[in-house]
Amino acid sequence: MQRADHFAFQVSDMDRAIRFYTESFGLKLLFRESSAEHQEEFAFLELEGGSLELLKKLDGSSFEPEAPVPPYCPHLAFTTDDMDATLAMIREKDLPIVKGPLEVARKVKWIYVRDPDQNVIEFIEWLEK
Repeated sequence: MQRADHFAFQVSDMDRAIRFYTESFGLKLLFRESSAEHQEEFAFLELEGGSLELLKKLDGSSFEPEAPVPPYCPHLAFTTDDMDATLAMIREKDLPIVKGPLEVARKVKWIYVRDPDQNVIEFIEWLEK
């Protein structure tokens, strides 16, 4: 059986990204390092069942050339047991909503928000368990 280890997002400002994920979602910073050999800075934040890796090129360049990507891929998804409470948190923290909330009746509700680097984060509530 496979299990997730980590998700990774490229960021432009490591301090801002760490602050966003720790303050907005309560993630715990596990460690932060720079590698001259790989010319990148990286930080790992604790997620239940894995971790979130934030990556920043030391020279400010992107990891890959700009290419069109689907608006919600890649993304990190958090489960919630209470979409109303999650929406209140999103509004309180003034997180930019990309789309939603959406719903498949009696099955699932979800909403997409963005971090400061435009990475997509989904909150999903499974109604049928």
